[in-house]
Amino acid sequence: MTPMPSAVARALERIDRLDPALHAFIEVWPDEALAREREAVARRLPLGGLPFAVKGPSGIRSFAARRLIAAGGVPVGATSVPGPGTHWQTWGRGAHGRTVNPWRADRTPGGSSAGSAVAVAAGMVELATGSDGAGSVRIPAAWCGVFGLKTTNGLLPSPDRSGLASAGVLARSAAAAEPYLRQVLDGHETPATASPLKMPTPVPVPVRLPLTAVYSEDLGFADVDPEVAAVVGRAVDRLVAAGTVRLVERDARLLDPVGAWTAVRGGAPDDPEAVRVRRTNDERLAALLAGGALLLTPATPNRPHGHEGPGDFYSTALTWAFNLSGHPAASLPAGFTGDGCPVGLQLVAAHGADLRLLAAARAVEDALPAARRPPAR
Repeated sequence: MTPMPSAVARALERIDRLDPALHAFIEVWPDEALAREREAVARRLPLGGLPFAVKGPSGIRSFAARRLIAAGGVPVGATSVPGPGTHWQTWGRGAHGRTVNPWRADRTPGGSSAGSAVAVAAGMVELATGSDGAGSVRIPAAWCGVFGLKTTNGLLPSPDRSGLASAGVLARSAAAAEPYLRQVLDGHETPATASPLKMPTPVPVPVRLPLTAVYSEDLGFADVDPEVAAVVGRAVDRLVAAGTVRLVERDARLLDPVGAWTAVRGGAPDDPEAVRVRRTNDERLAALLAGGALLLTPATPNRPHGHEGPGDFYSTALTWAFNLSGHPAASLPAGFTGDGCPVGLQLVAAHGADLRLLAAARAVEDALPAARRPPAR
């Protein structure tokens, strides 16, 4: 009987077969990956040779990648990110060309963790690292139909000096993302220069149903595609009907963060208007998320746009408020628009409640239809 190929060998075969059409990877490391897998299995490390991808050319040096490797994870390659001069940051360029959405090749996969989302959606890897400074994990997760988590800002080391970006993960599901959080949080101390949050214990967190949640279609300011809103609204209705979510009435209106985010990213965090917007939104979110409540919104106001760009839309309209505030936030598959584009449901939790957010996302996934894979190429 022919032995079954190892997990890394299967991942490498799918990359070799699918990536020439999808362009998710800029580099693939077959020999090194197979050697790492043999070592991980021989040493009986916790992840046992789990193949994963890293975001961009510097992803292998990230804190998360180092933690996963130490636990027996195997990086198989680096995924695509936006090329030079791409100011709207919603696509990537792989070794074979422009990264395409696995559901519709004429649409962008989102970004900047573009290749990571595509690699996971197409089943080339089970999970991939990402980073999120305005929605760079959650937007591609939404548009590629996978799970994406942005961790609490300051919880894990980040090279971003503005404080807007935090580490994240893309995976087939919230359950598949658990190995990432379990390993990157285990034993890590929050640096003194980061947010003074206590690190949650890296063990499964039980959740009591129904989850208390507030739903907002637009956070009081975003212009949301009616069909995107309808898909997410139906998903929320299903969660309520299943007894997974109990909606409560709280004011979910925030101030539009575009100016504040731009000021902080531009090195002017003390800009008076930026300070006012951040302080106001922080106060409103504290009241909104009190008592362990979740905030539910569409992950993006729009569906995946074409490769020419987003036009007048801010795909980040519903995500970057939580980069400014620092809250953990996730996107999980909510359904599809009529033209076959995936739509994401965003879940936001209190500061430091990353593991509880992941557990809540698992409960939400259980009540929604199983995520589909894109058509085979």
